[in-house]
Amino acid sequence: MDKANVSIKPIGDTAVKVQFHQAVSPSLNSKINAFCRRLQELELDGVEEWVPAFDSVTIYYQPIQMRYADIHKNLQYIAWTGGDDYVLPSRRIYVPVLYGGEQGPDLGRVAHHNELSENEVITIHQQNDYLVYMLGFLPGFPYLGGMDRQIATPRLNEPRKRIEAGSVGIAHAQTGIYPLPSPGGWNIIGKTPLKLFDQQETKGAFLFHAGDRVQFYHISTQAFAEIERLIADGTFNVEEKLME
Repeated sequence: MDKANVSIKPIGDTAVKVQFHQAVSPSLNSKINAFCRRLQELELDGVEEWVPAFDSVTIYYQPIQMRYADIHKNLQYIAWTGGDDYVLPSRRIYVPVLYGGEQGPDLGRVAHHNELSENEVITIHQQNDYLVYMLGFLPGFPYLGGMDRQIATPRLNEPRKRIEAGSVGIAHAQTGIYPLPSPGGWNIIGKTPLKLFDQQETKGAFLFHAGDRVQFYHISTQAFAEIERLIADGTFNVEEKLME
């Protein structure tokens, strides 16, 4: 890896940020995943956790177990010697969405902003293959890359006090899905019946993981109810489309 493309700086007394100076892309995401994999393999004393982002990784550590100079040296070694060819294990997840109406109150706003019809927005939103770059903001919230800029729309001027779990939104050139009820300013264009976060699950609490591929598809009100039933029964497969 080019040394000039990486910088390492302290964040307070117990964290270090490794910054990758490259444009956000699937290639950079692969490098960050490779860095995190090597960090996990080394099992450095004092390192408690790390949080990958679009173009950086923040590492939290105990300074009583490892000095800053030592963790800086180790992180520098990982960044400079790590391979860029690591491929994170991933799945293709199909996300059913009931677009518009009560479930997508901002679909018309997105259409108007981009001088498109609502059906054109829906078609464009479904046509691309999305990459889960990371999870954040809320437990299980996927930050997805790959949305067509034809439907990019600024956030709402006044955020809503409550957005329902499963709401699919657009903010500028990004789309995402709310895993829990939350305030928010994204343009809500639809809703999925899928559960993105289940705190009752001790294993597999999150539906998405970094590196997963996501494809949205349009469903009817009847299909929405049917998928909710299948999810409650534990028989719905997110790696297949429900054929209506």
